[in-house]
Amino acid sequence: MDSLVSIIIATYNSSPFVVETLESIAKQTWEKLELIITDDCSGDNTVELCQAWLKSNRERFIYTQILTFERNTGVAANANRGLYVAKGKWIKFLAADDTLKPNCIEDNILWTISHPEVKVLFSKIEVYRDTFELHNLLETIPGIPDDPKSVLASGRSIDSQYRMLLLNDRIHFTPSVFINKEILLSVGGYDERFKMIEDYPLWLKLLRNGHRLYFMDKVTVNYRQHSNAANNTGIDYLISPGYFKLENFRKSYTYPYMPIDVRLNQRYYWYVSQIFQSSRLNRNNIFIRFFHSLFTTYLNPFKYYIYIKKRFIKNPELSDFYN
Repeated sequence: MDSLVSIIIATYNSSPFVVETLESIAKQTWEKLELIITDDCSGDNTVELCQAWLKSNRERFIYTQILTFERNTGVAANANRGLYVAKGKWIKFLAADDTLKPNCIEDNILWTISHPEVKVLFSKIEVYRDTFELHNLLETIPGIPDDPKSVLASGRSIDSQYRMLLLNDRIHFTPSVFINKEILLSVGGYDERFKMIEDYPLWLKLLRNGHRLYFMDKVTVNYRQHSNAANNTGIDYLISPGYFKLENFRKSYTYPYMPIDVRLNQRYYWYVSQIFQSSRLNRNNIFIRFFHSLFTTYLNPFKYYIYIKKRFIKNPELSDFYN
């Protein structure tokens, strides 16, 4: 069905929020929806809540499914289970603590109809603290959607997007993404080797296979930022601890495709930062910031080489690596 959209909710211990998420899906102005709830071995009553909600709301959807698994496998594998059974032409993934704006699916579908070349579409999200009340609205991102320096700037080529994303994940509004199922399956879905970093590898795979990322200047998703999140330890880190967990990913997805000087610069930064981390010096204070900057910038030979190269670079294709 060309007009059928599969909304996939990935749940894990989501009982405080999942019903609110489901209600936002039921209120969509687009009628032709499939709802797939894929649970990653929750230890609470998430599945029971979803079953009870579906019992009263099943007629809203063309198809519904609840998938469960006997062990926790991570976000990527959980999302793939939903993807592999989806019947719709388009896929909308949704975390079980976020909600959709009422026009989310309709806005995305109409955009892809009027822009048939679009297979991967991002849009704006509103970020809230804890609850979706106006006084808890923190920001709308991206703030400047067509910033020339943005990876999703309208004139940017596939190759340019790819080179920019190799350096770091510049897409901070992932919950908005709306993807063609055929394209998603053609690149193998999410990479299950990286349990908690499902999105960034996917963007790189899509671009590597010739699928441009597009942007629609409309707000489509409410994103919940938890003030008591598990990674909120109360410690003011200079470098996020998550940065150090991504080195195996970078070895597979980014380092091999960078110019050698850019790769050496990134590896140098990682090694210095790792020393600070292992020495328990990863704290955001003026003293440590000074020494970290001293070693990663002023005493970094690759920085100077890149600075000189940047001044004289003639190939515009390489300039994305040196912006």
